[in-house]
Amino acid sequence: MFSKLSLLLPVATHVLVNAREVTFPSISGFTLQQTIPGYNEPDISQSKFAGLMTYANLPYVHCLAGEDEKVEKYDIAILGAPFDTGVTARPGARFGPSGIRQGSRRIAPGTGWSVYTGENVLLDWAKIVDCGDAPLTFLDNTVALKQLDKAHEVVSSKSTNSSEYITPRIVTLGGDHTTTLSALRSTYEHWGQVSVIHFDSHLDTWDPDVLGGGISHYAGVNHGTFLHIAHEEGLIRNTSIHAGIRAPMVRPKGDLRNDLRCGFQIIKARDIDRFGVSGVIARLRERVNGTKVYISVDIDVLDPAFAPATGTAEVGGWSTRELLSIIDGLEGLEVVGADIVEVAPVYDNSGETTVLAAAEVVLSLIGLMVKTPVQGADHP
Repeated sequence: MFSKLSLLLPVATHVLVNAREVTFPSISGFTLQQTIPGYNEPDISQSKFAGLMTYANLPYVHCLAGEDEKVEKYDIAILGAPFDTGVTARPGARFGPSGIRQGSRRIAPGTGWSVYTGENVLLDWAKIVDCGDAPLTFLDNTVALKQLDKAHEVVSSKSTNSSEYITPRIVTLGGDHTTTLSALRSTYEHWGQVSVIHFDSHLDTWDPDVLGGGISHYAGVNHGTFLHIAHEEGLIRNTSIHAGIRAPMVRPKGDLRNDLRCGFQIIKARDIDRFGVSGVIARLRERVNGTKVYISVDIDVLDPAFAPATGTAEVGGWSTRELLSIIDGLEGLEVVGADIVEVAPVYDNSGETTVLAAAEVVLSLIGLMVKTPVQGADHP
């Protein structure tokens, strides 16, 4: 018996050694041409789950390099704004940029073909890059916003890859909603006043004297007053519009009057029950028709069931599918800038539903920019 086992041992050892080299036959109907690049090849140059993380695995470019440094050209830039000291409720959105990038890990240019359109906006005419985050202090809001103003100025002034469309456009990853003020200042310098499509559960046009200003002028600049300030600075048109509003107000009549003065109309969250997605799209398009547009998306426009990771959650919001359908329905508008803000990953669940939703919103915003290029027209 022992001698028989001795004879079989070399054979068993040979089988074990070669087990690592087993080649499995192709599955019926599955050819080599159907493999997904990067998944079935031993390529260690583009790991999805380790190393430097960029939005949608796009190339990183040091867009904020000094004037004497050569910077790779781009047409659309992703810029993080890790700032959350302008909030009136839960903090944490300073980690929003990294959270959104994490939520985008499964998105990549090589596998980004839309099942709805058959298009891949990441591999179209525009060169899209991730510029990383603007370096912002967390100790002084005034200094931090000046730093963000400068970051937008630098990123938007670089040379484009396209010879026809000479001004880069920026999608900002917030950060709390105060960061949109810097983005609007930047778009004004290049395109003049813009119509703002503001997806949010809150108005964010509160007078600084009402929300924060009673304490100090410094406190009056926050995530609930930035649109009022943008109006005061002449950055936005009186053809702007909110979508998804449902939060309570500070002054039942005064807030609405002030909102109207700031140039906004309102689509409430429950209006979607009467008009449907197509009706909301039609009202948005009609409002901003013929103007340059800036789209700002506060993740709390979604119901907390879909996006719990935010600082000022309000129940009764839209679903992720509804929001994405509405944004995609804005194709054809001249979108000169956009952002997704108020993502605070610390409050997300184990399934990361908020950062996944935010990452998909960014992809839709990029799609609008790619499908409708905008000629550079610097404001005189």
